[in-house]
Amino acid sequence: MKQIALFFILLTGSPVFSQNYDEAKVPHYILPDVLKTTSGKTIRSEEKWEKLRRPEVLKLFEDHVYGQMPTDYDSIRYALTEDDGPEMDGKAVLKQVGITVFRKGSSVQINLVLFVPVQAKKPVPVFLLINNRGKENTDPTRAKKSEFWPAEMVIDSGFAIAAFHVSDLAPDNKDTYTTGVLQKLYPEQLKKDNGMKAIGAWAWGASRVMDYFETDKDIDAKKVIVVGHSRGGKTSLWAAAQDQRFAACVTNCSGNTGAALARRQFGERISRINTTFPHWFSNNYKKYNDKENALPVDQHMLIALIAPRPVYATNASKDLWADPKGTFLALKAAEPVYALYKIQSGLPKDPPGIDKPVIGSHFGYHNREGEHNMTVYDWGNFIRFARKF
Repeated sequence: MKQIALFFILLTGSPVFSQNYDEAKVPHYILPDVLKTTSGKTIRSEEKWEKLRRPEVLKLFEDHVYGQMPTDYDSIRYALTEDDGPEMDGKAVLKQVGITVFRKGSSVQINLVLFVPVQAKKPVPVFLLINNRGKENTDPTRAKKSEFWPAEMVIDSGFAIAAFHVSDLAPDNKDTYTTGVLQKLYPEQLKKDNGMKAIGAWAWGASRVMDYFETDKDIDAKKVIVVGHSRGGKTSLWAAAQDQRFAACVTNCSGNTGAALARRQFGERISRINTTFPHWFSNNYKKYNDKENALPVDQHMLIALIAPRPVYATNASKDLWADPKGTFLALKAAEPVYALYKIQSGLPKDPPGIDKPVIGSHFGYHNREGEHNMTVYDWGNFIRFARKF
Protein backbone atom coordinates (compact mmCIF):
# COMPACT_ATOMS: atom_id res chain seq x y z
CA MET A 1 0.00 0.00 0.00
CA LYS A 2 2.86 2.40 0.83
CA GLN A 3 4.43 1.66 -2.56
CA ILE A 4 1.16 2.45 -4.33
CA ALA A 5 0.82 5.71 -2.38
CA LEU A 6 4.42 6.66 -3.19
CA PHE A 7 3.85 5.92 -6.89
CA PHE A 8 0.72 8.09 -6.84
CA ILE A 9 2.64 10.99 -5.30
CA LEU A 10 5.43 10.70 -7.86
CA LEU A 11 2.93 10.45 -10.70
CA THR A 12 0.61 13.30 -9.70
CA GLY A 13 2.60 15.40 -7.27
CA SER A 14 -0.29 15.07 -4.79
CA PRO A 15 -0.32 13.19 -1.50
CA VAL A 16 -2.80 10.43 -0.78
CA PHE A 17 -5.27 11.06 2.02
CA SER A 18 -7.12 8.33 3.86
CA GLN A 19 -10.31 9.71 5.36
CA ASN A 20 -12.13 8.05 8.22
CA TYR A 21 -15.92 7.89 8.42
CA ASP A 22 -16.09 5.09 11.00
CA GLU A 23 -16.62 6.09 14.63
CA ALA A 24 -14.98 2.85 15.70
CA LYS A 25 -11.74 4.06 14.10
CA VAL A 26 -11.62 7.42 15.86
CA PRO A 27 -8.36 7.31 17.83
CA HIS A 28 -8.10 7.87 21.53
CA TYR A 29 -7.44 11.54 22.13
CA ILE A 30 -7.11 13.99 24.99
CA LEU A 31 -8.24 17.56 24.39
CA PRO A 32 -6.12 20.45 25.66
CA ASP A 33 -7.60 21.76 28.91
CA VAL A 34 -9.24 25.03 27.98
CA LEU A 35 -9.04 26.21 31.59
CA LYS A 36 -5.38 25.38 32.22
CA THR A 37 -2.76 27.97 31.30
CA THR A 38 0.48 27.03 29.58
CA SER A 39 2.18 27.46 32.97
CA GLY A 40 -0.18 24.85 34.46
CA LYS A 41 -2.46 27.18 36.41
CA THR A 42 -6.15 26.25 36.49
CA ILE A 43 -8.59 29.07 35.78
CA ARG A 44 -11.55 29.20 38.14
CA SER A 45 -13.12 32.60 37.58
CA GLU A 46 -14.49 34.76 34.78
CA GLU A 47 -11.97 37.47 35.71
CA LYS A 48 -8.96 35.15 35.45
CA TRP A 49 -10.24 33.71 32.17
CA GLU A 50 -10.46 37.17 30.62
CA LYS A 51 -7.20 38.44 32.09
CA LEU A 52 -4.96 35.36 31.78
CA ARG A 53 -6.25 32.44 29.76
CA ARG A 54 -8.35 34.06 27.03
CA PRO A 55 -5.49 36.23 25.65
CA GLU A 56 -3.23 33.19 25.81
CA VAL A 57 -5.64 30.99 23.85
CA LEU A 58 -6.26 33.72 21.30
CA LYS A 59 -2.53 34.06 20.69
CA LEU A 60 -2.13 30.30 20.35
CA PHE A 61 -4.68 30.32 17.53
CA GLU A 62 -2.98 33.33 15.95
CA ASP A 63 0.48 31.77 16.10
CA HIS A 64 -0.42 28.21 15.13
CA VAL A 65 -3.60 28.29 13.03
CA TYR A 66 -5.23 31.45 11.63
CA GLY A 67 -2.39 33.96 11.73
CA GLN A 68 -2.20 37.42 13.23
CA MET A 69 -5.11 39.84 12.98
CA PRO A 70 -3.78 43.34 12.22
CA THR A 71 -5.87 46.14 13.65
CA ASP A 72 -4.11 49.28 12.44
CA TYR A 73 -5.22 51.30 9.44
CA ASP A 74 -5.06 55.00 8.60
CA SER A 75 -8.71 55.72 7.93
CA ILE A 76 -12.02 54.21 6.92
CA ARG A 77 -14.78 55.80 4.84
CA TYR A 78 -18.38 54.83 4.14
CA ALA A 79 -20.30 55.77 1.02
CA LEU A 80 -23.86 54.88 0.13
CA THR A 81 -23.14 53.67 -3.39
CA GLU A 82 -26.78 53.01 -4.13
CA ASP A 83 -29.98 53.54 -2.14
CA ASP A 84 -32.94 52.10 -3.96
CA GLY A 85 -35.47 53.01 -1.31
CA PRO A 86 -38.32 50.59 -0.52
CA GLU A 87 -37.90 47.00 -1.72
CA MET A 88 -39.63 43.66 -1.18
CA ASP A 89 -43.10 45.15 -1.77
CA GLY A 90 -42.31 48.00 0.56
CA LYS A 91 -41.17 45.81 3.45
CA ALA A 92 -37.49 46.76 3.37
CA VAL A 93 -35.05 49.50 2.47
CA LEU A 94 -31.96 48.53 0.49
CA LYS A 95 -28.61 50.10 1.23
CA GLN A 96 -25.50 49.33 -0.78
CA VAL A 97 -22.49 50.66 1.05
CA GLY A 98 -18.88 50.97 -0.03
CA ILE A 99 -16.57 50.56 2.96
CA THR A 100 -13.11 51.78 1.97
CA VAL A 101 -10.13 51.19 4.25
CA PHE A 102 -6.86 53.09 3.78
CA ARG A 103 -3.35 52.23 4.96
CA LYS A 104 0.01 53.62 3.82
CA GLY A 105 -1.31 55.07 0.59
CA SER A 106 -3.32 52.01 -0.51
CA SER A 107 -6.95 51.05 -0.06
CA VAL A 108 -9.47 48.23 -0.39
CA GLN A 109 -13.23 48.46 -0.68
CA ILE A 110 -15.76 46.12 0.88
CA ASN A 111 -19.13 46.18 -0.86
CA LEU A 112 -21.93 45.68 1.63
CA VAL A 113 -25.50 44.76 0.72
CA LEU A 114 -27.95 45.61 3.52
CA PHE A 115 -31.73 45.29 3.80
CA VAL A 116 -33.49 46.91 6.77
CA PRO A 117 -37.18 46.31 7.62
CA VAL A 118 -39.19 49.49 7.15
CA GLN A 119 -41.64 48.77 9.96
CA ALA A 120 -38.89 49.02 12.59
CA LYS A 121 -39.50 51.75 15.17
CA LYS A 122 -35.96 51.54 16.56
CA PRO A 123 -32.53 50.23 15.50
CA VAL A 124 -32.77 46.55 14.60
CA PRO A 125 -30.51 43.50 15.03
CA VAL A 126 -28.80 42.28 11.87
CA PHE A 127 -27.53 39.01 10.46
CA LEU A 128 -24.23 39.54 8.63
CA LEU A 129 -23.29 36.82 6.14
CA ILE A 130 -19.68 36.27 5.14
CA ASN A 131 -20.50 35.10 1.61
CA ASN A 132 -18.10 32.51 0.20
CA ARG A 133 -20.40 31.49 -2.66
CA GLY A 134 -21.36 33.35 -5.83
CA LYS A 135 -22.42 36.97 -5.49
CA GLU A 136 -25.73 36.07 -7.11
CA ASN A 137 -26.70 34.43 -3.80
CA THR A 138 -26.94 37.90 -2.24
CA ASP A 139 -28.40 39.67 -5.26
CA PRO A 140 -29.48 43.16 -4.14
CA THR A 141 -32.02 43.43 -6.98
CA ARG A 142 -33.75 40.24 -5.76
CA ALA A 143 -34.14 39.14 -9.37
CA LYS A 144 -32.38 36.00 -8.17
CA LYS A 145 -33.31 34.62 -4.77
CA SER A 146 -31.39 31.96 -2.91
CA GLU A 147 -32.18 30.09 0.28
CA PHE A 148 -28.49 30.48 1.08
CA TRP A 149 -29.38 34.09 2.00
CA PRO A 150 -33.20 34.27 2.31
CA ALA A 151 -33.42 38.02 2.74
CA GLU A 152 -37.22 38.19 2.52
CA MET A 153 -37.62 35.58 5.28
CA VAL A 154 -35.25 37.43 7.59
CA ILE A 155 -36.90 40.80 6.92
CA ASP A 156 -40.32 39.30 7.67
CA SER A 157 -38.92 38.13 11.00
CA GLY A 158 -38.04 41.71 11.96
CA PHE A 159 -34.28 41.48 11.53
CA ALA A 160 -32.06 43.29 9.07
CA ILE A 161 -29.86 41.16 6.82
CA ALA A 162 -26.50 42.02 5.28
CA ALA A 163 -23.71 40.38 3.32
CA PHE A 164 -20.30 40.99 1.80
CA HIS A 165 -18.30 38.76 -0.52
CA VAL A 166 -14.97 37.25 0.47
CA SER A 167 -13.41 38.22 -2.86
CA ASP A 168 -13.51 41.86 -1.78
CA LEU A 169 -10.83 40.97 0.78
CA ALA A 170 -8.99 37.98 -0.65
CA PRO A 171 -9.97 35.89 -3.68
CA ASP A 172 -10.55 32.29 -2.63
CA ASN A 173 -7.75 31.04 -4.83
CA LYS A 174 -4.31 29.80 -3.82
CA ASP A 175 -2.67 31.71 -6.66
CA THR A 176 -4.43 35.08 -6.32
CA TYR A 177 -5.54 35.33 -2.66
CA THR A 178 -2.86 37.92 -1.91
CA THR A 179 -4.18 40.48 -4.40
CA GLY A 180 -6.58 42.17 -1.96
CA VAL A 181 -6.03 43.13 1.66
CA LEU A 182 -2.73 41.31 1.98
CA GLN A 183 -0.81 42.95 -0.85
CA LYS A 184 -2.52 46.33 -0.62
CA LEU A 185 -2.72 46.91 3.14
CA TYR A 186 -0.69 44.34 5.05
CA PRO A 187 2.10 42.96 2.81
CA GLU A 188 4.25 42.34 5.88
CA GLN A 189 1.87 39.55 6.89
CA LEU A 190 2.96 37.52 3.86
CA LYS A 191 6.51 37.33 5.20
CA LYS A 192 5.51 35.85 8.56
CA ASP A 193 4.93 32.19 9.37
CA ASN A 194 2.14 33.32 11.68
CA GLY A 195 0.91 35.92 9.21
CA MET A 196 -2.71 36.38 8.21
CA LYS A 197 -3.95 34.49 5.16
CA ALA A 198 -7.32 34.38 3.37
CA ILE A 199 -9.59 33.36 6.25
CA GLY A 200 -7.96 35.96 8.46
CA ALA A 201 -8.52 38.57 5.77
CA TRP A 202 -12.20 37.67 5.53
CA ALA A 203 -12.61 37.90 9.31
CA TRP A 204 -10.80 41.25 9.25
CA GLY A 205 -13.37 42.39 6.68
CA ALA A 206 -16.26 41.37 8.92
CA SER A 207 -14.85 43.66 11.61
CA ARG A 208 -14.70 46.56 9.18
CA VAL A 209 -18.38 45.98 8.41
CA MET A 210 -18.97 46.09 12.16
CA ASP A 211 -17.22 49.47 12.17
CA TYR A 212 -19.82 50.63 9.66
CA PHE A 213 -22.76 49.21 11.61
CA GLU A 214 -21.72 51.37 14.57
CA THR A 215 -22.43 54.43 12.40
CA ASP A 216 -25.78 53.32 10.92
CA LYS A 217 -28.71 54.66 12.92
CA ASP A 218 -30.98 51.91 11.56
CA ILE A 219 -28.82 49.08 12.97
CA ASP A 220 -28.44 48.02 16.59
CA ALA A 221 -24.68 47.48 16.53
CA LYS A 222 -24.84 45.66 19.87
CA LYS A 223 -26.96 42.96 18.23
CA VAL A 224 -24.96 41.82 15.19
CA ILE A 225 -24.99 38.08 14.46
CA VAL A 226 -22.08 37.03 12.24
CA VAL A 227 -22.94 34.07 9.98
CA GLY A 228 -20.85 31.81 7.78
CA HIS A 229 -21.17 28.54 5.90
CA SER A 230 -18.35 26.03 5.37
CA ARG A 231 -15.15 28.09 4.98
CA GLY A 232 -17.31 31.10 5.79
CA GLY A 233 -18.32 29.30 8.98
CA LYS A 234 -14.67 28.90 9.92
CA THR A 235 -14.37 32.62 9.34
CA SER A 236 -17.43 33.58 11.40
CA LEU A 237 -15.95 31.74 14.40
CA TRP A 238 -12.58 33.42 14.00
CA ALA A 239 -14.21 36.83 13.51
CA ALA A 240 -16.34 36.44 16.66
CA ALA A 241 -13.35 35.17 18.65
CA GLN A 242 -11.25 38.16 17.60
CA ASP A 243 -13.91 40.86 17.71
CA GLN A 244 -16.02 40.82 20.85
CA ARG A 245 -18.41 43.39 19.41
CA PHE A 246 -20.22 40.60 17.56
CA ALA A 247 -23.17 39.67 19.75
CA ALA A 248 -23.47 36.08 18.51
CA CYS A 249 -21.97 33.66 16.02
CA VAL A 250 -23.52 31.18 13.59
CA THR A 251 -21.19 28.58 12.08
CA ASN A 252 -22.89 26.37 9.50
CA CYS A 253 -21.27 23.08 8.39
CA SER A 254 -17.83 24.52 9.17
CA GLY A 255 -16.03 21.22 9.84
CA ASN A 256 -12.26 21.04 10.07
CA THR A 257 -10.63 24.15 11.55
CA GLY A 258 -14.16 25.40 12.07
CA ALA A 259 -16.37 23.97 14.80
CA ALA A 260 -15.27 20.30 14.58
CA LEU A 261 -12.60 18.77 16.80
CA ALA A 262 -9.35 18.10 14.93
CA ARG A 263 -8.13 15.35 17.23
CA ARG A 264 -11.00 13.04 16.26
CA GLN A 265 -9.40 12.70 12.82
CA PHE A 266 -12.86 12.10 11.38
CA GLY A 267 -13.78 13.38 7.91
CA GLU A 268 -11.49 16.12 6.66
CA ARG A 269 -8.13 16.32 8.40
CA ILE A 270 -5.59 19.11 8.80
CA SER A 271 -3.25 17.62 6.19
CA ARG A 272 -6.02 17.55 3.61
CA ILE A 273 -7.27 21.07 4.23
CA ASN A 274 -3.76 22.52 4.22
CA THR A 275 -2.92 20.77 0.95
CA THR A 276 -6.17 21.53 -0.86
CA PHE A 277 -6.48 25.08 0.47
CA PRO A 278 -2.94 26.21 1.34
CA HIS A 279 -4.02 29.85 1.29
CA TRP A 280 -6.54 29.70 4.13
CA PHE A 281 -4.35 29.37 7.21
CA SER A 282 -0.93 30.45 8.41
CA ASN A 283 2.25 28.71 7.31
CA ASN A 284 2.71 27.45 10.87
CA TYR A 285 -0.48 25.39 10.65
CA LYS A 286 1.14 23.10 8.11
CA LYS A 287 3.47 21.85 10.84
CA TYR A 288 0.48 19.93 12.20
CA ASN A 289 -0.34 17.95 9.05
CA ASP A 290 -1.10 14.44 10.34
CA LYS A 291 -0.01 15.65 13.79
CA GLU A 292 -3.28 16.83 15.30
CA ASN A 293 -2.28 15.81 18.81
CA ALA A 294 0.72 18.13 18.69
CA LEU A 295 -1.49 21.20 18.32
CA PRO A 296 -1.62 23.29 21.51
CA VAL A 297 -5.29 24.04 20.77
CA ASP A 298 -8.41 22.37 19.42
CA GLN A 299 -11.66 23.84 18.17
CA HIS A 300 -13.54 23.72 21.49
CA MET A 301 -11.09 26.42 22.56
CA LEU A 302 -12.06 28.60 19.60
CA ILE A 303 -15.72 28.34 20.59
CA ALA A 304 -14.73 29.14 24.19
CA LEU A 305 -13.14 32.40 23.02
CA ILE A 306 -16.64 33.60 22.08
CA ALA A 307 -17.94 33.21 25.65
CA PRO A 308 -20.21 34.47 27.08
CA ARG A 309 -21.85 35.25 23.73
CA PRO A 310 -24.22 32.78 22.04
CA VAL A 311 -22.98 30.30 19.42
CA TYR A 312 -25.10 28.26 17.00
CA ALA A 313 -23.38 25.39 15.14
CA THR A 314 -24.92 23.13 12.50
CA ASN A 315 -24.25 20.08 10.39
CA ALA A 316 -25.94 18.07 7.66
CA SER A 317 -26.60 14.34 7.80
CA LYS A 318 -24.83 13.56 4.51
CA ASP A 319 -21.90 15.86 5.26
CA LEU A 320 -19.70 13.50 7.25
CA TRP A 321 -16.70 15.38 5.85
CA ALA A 322 -17.55 18.16 8.36
CA ASP A 323 -17.86 15.70 11.30
CA PRO A 324 -21.29 16.36 12.85
CA LYS A 325 -20.46 14.53 16.07
CA GLY A 326 -17.12 16.31 16.41
CA THR A 327 -18.91 19.65 16.10
CA PHE A 328 -21.35 18.78 18.86
CA LEU A 329 -18.53 17.53 21.08
CA ALA A 330 -16.61 20.77 20.55
CA LEU A 331 -19.58 22.74 21.85
CA LYS A 332 -19.79 20.45 24.85
CA ALA A 333 -16.07 20.82 25.55
CA ALA A 334 -16.45 24.63 25.56
CA GLU A 335 -19.05 24.45 28.34
CA PRO A 336 -16.56 24.91 31.23
CA VAL A 337 -15.70 28.42 30.04
CA TYR A 338 -19.36 29.41 29.77
CA ALA A 339 -19.85 27.98 33.26
CA LEU A 340 -17.41 30.61 34.55
CA TYR A 341 -20.07 33.13 33.53
CA LYS A 342 -22.77 31.05 35.30
CA ILE A 343 -24.13 29.97 31.91
CA GLN A 344 -25.29 26.40 31.34
CA SER A 345 -25.30 25.39 27.70
CA GLY A 346 -28.64 23.60 27.68
CA LEU A 347 -27.23 20.98 25.31
CA PRO A 348 -28.03 17.32 25.95
CA LYS A 349 -25.33 14.81 26.82
CA ASP A 350 -25.45 13.20 23.36
CA PRO A 351 -25.96 14.68 19.89
CA PRO A 352 -29.65 15.17 19.01
CA GLY A 353 -31.26 13.25 16.15
CA ILE A 354 -31.57 14.44 12.58
CA ASP A 355 -33.77 17.55 12.24
CA LYS A 356 -34.12 17.84 16.01
CA PRO A 357 -32.62 21.25 16.77
CA VAL A 358 -31.58 22.10 20.30
CA ILE A 359 -31.71 25.76 21.19
CA GLY A 360 -30.37 25.91 24.70
CA SER A 361 -28.93 28.62 26.86
CA HIS A 362 -26.35 30.38 24.67
CA PHE A 363 -25.62 27.26 22.58
CA GLY A 364 -27.64 25.98 19.67
CA TYR A 365 -27.08 22.93 17.48
CA HIS A 366 -28.79 20.93 14.79
CA ASN A 367 -27.92 18.25 12.27
CA ARG A 368 -30.14 18.78 9.25
CA GLU A 369 -31.16 16.07 6.83
CA GLY A 370 -29.33 16.67 3.57
CA GLU A 371 -26.13 17.86 1.96
CA HIS A 372 -23.42 20.42 2.69
CA ASN A 373 -25.41 23.62 2.26
CA MET A 374 -27.21 26.43 4.07
CA THR A 375 -30.96 26.33 3.70
CA VAL A 376 -34.22 27.93 4.77
CA TYR A 377 -34.43 25.25 7.47
CA ASP A 378 -31.09 26.41 8.86
CA TRP A 379 -32.06 30.07 8.73
CA GLY A 380 -35.35 29.39 10.47
CA ASN A 381 -33.42 28.02 13.43
CA PHE A 382 -30.94 30.91 13.37
CA ILE A 383 -33.88 33.30 13.65
CA ARG A 384 -35.38 31.32 16.54
CA PHE A 385 -32.01 31.37 18.27
CA ALA A 386 -31.56 35.11 17.76
CA ARG A 387 -35.06 35.87 19.03
CA LYS A 388 -34.28 33.99 22.24
CA PHE A 389 -31.47 36.40 22.98
